[in-house]
Amino acid sequence: MLFDSTLRRDLARTFGATVVVILTIVLTMMLIRTLGMAAGGKAAPQDVVLLLGYTALAHLPTMLALSMFVAIMGTLGRMYRDSEMAIWFASGVSLSRFVRPVLRTTWPVLLVVMLLSLLVWPWVNERSALLKDQFERRSNLSRVTPGQFEASADGNRVFFIERNSPDGTDGRNVFIYGRLKDSESVTTSRTGRVEVEDENRYLRLGDGQRNEIDRKSAERTLSRFDRYDVIVGDRLASPTDDLPPKARSTMALLSKPTPEHLGELAWRLGLILAATNMVLLAIGLASTNPRRASNWNLIFALLTFIVYYNLISLSRAWVSNGKLGMGSALLITHGAALLLAMYLMWRQDAARRLPRRAAAAVT
Repeated sequence: MLFDSTLRRDLARTFGATVVVILTIVLTMMLIRTLGMAAGGKAAPQDVVLLLGYTALAHLPTMLALSMFVAIMGTLGRMYRDSEMAIWFASGVSLSRFVRPVLRTTWPVLLVVMLLSLLVWPWVNERSALLKDQFERRSNLSRVTPGQFEASADGNRVFFIERNSPDGTDGRNVFIYGRLKDSESVTTSRTGRVEVEDENRYLRLGDGQRNEIDRKSAERTLSRFDRYDVIVGDRLASPTDDLPPKARSTMALLSKPTPEHLGELAWRLGLILAATNMVLLAIGLASTNPRRASNWNLIFALLTFIVYYNLISLSRAWVSNGKLGMGSALLITHGAALLLAMYLMWRQDAARRLPRRAAAAVT
């Protein structure tokens, strides 16, 4: 049918352009943020590309939903301004008739949003958590750039290495300055190597000396050693033991329905329901007056999108805190949005039927 094919073609073209623009803007902002984390020592420089990819995938459901929303608003808004909608309405096509071709165009995107929310979202959060955990668990030796003085994570030691191996576990000409509550020490060695024993990480120094001073008594101690072990990290544990709910698979959340897990489930299901509701809301909110060139409806629609997604986050917090059940949160948040979308379409269709009935009564 001409109506369906024309609308679907315009929607697909507008959606493609919108996705490119939104992805470019969001990826640029994410890149700046990720580079800032790497520059601030919160992420490894070699992991910047991976973190950027994981972050982009995590936010892709929201970006796709926003792109669909803007594309529908833009396409239908143009049809209102060009009086195409008036022609279709005069031909007997109601606003609710637009739902079918719009859903036929957007269902692949809605399917992608569902897969991203249920499967990809927990996976990318898990990978990001593991990367950050791996960075935090780095040995003090691997944090040091050859030829530079750098402090340890707790700030009690300063390290200097003349050169080290590519994997950051071996170093030569190691210098360590340590400061405790009542003492200071300077340790130098010809070699240094990071080793793990009994789930503890040690820095094993070889062929060196240690000079220690007691600040209370001013007593100095000089000792030489062939081998000296220094613990350089907390006890190692499985990084999967402390994964947050957002990094756990959907099946894992279902198998252990704690309030925190149910809150995360409400968030994931909410992304899917919100994407569908935003399609319907866009149809109802796209109405414009062709005689007045105003963008207030688009601004109001974007504010609606922001408020809606903030309500999803709020409902997750309510469920996680045990203040509301998951079913109730989904029904209140997304049921209300669905009713609003249906009301907007019904109101516009009813407003157009009244003049026709009045004209029919006169004749």
